Amino acid sequence: MTNKNHNVQDLYLNALRKSKTPVVIYLTNGARLKGIIKGFDNFVVLIKQDKQQLIYKHAISTIIPEKDVNLNAEASGGEPTLAG
Repeated sequence: MTNKNHNVQDLYLNALRKSKTPVVIYLTNGARLKGIIKGFDNFVVLIKQDKQQLIYKHAISTIIPEKDVNLNAEASGGEPTLAG
């Protein structure tokens, strides 16, 4: 049996990445970035709209997806689904 110990942050970012949901990211300095999450690790989030932007997680204040993401499917190993 594989131990799938995921935190909410990883589940959320991975669901947004897999579903290619457009997001608005607000940084701690007030800047607003829009794009699709292409990847992430422990320290950064990579987004793309017209160009790629690598954002350090410590600089992120808020991530707002265009549509809600169902984390229950992601946590159980299924595909993430968009709600609403």
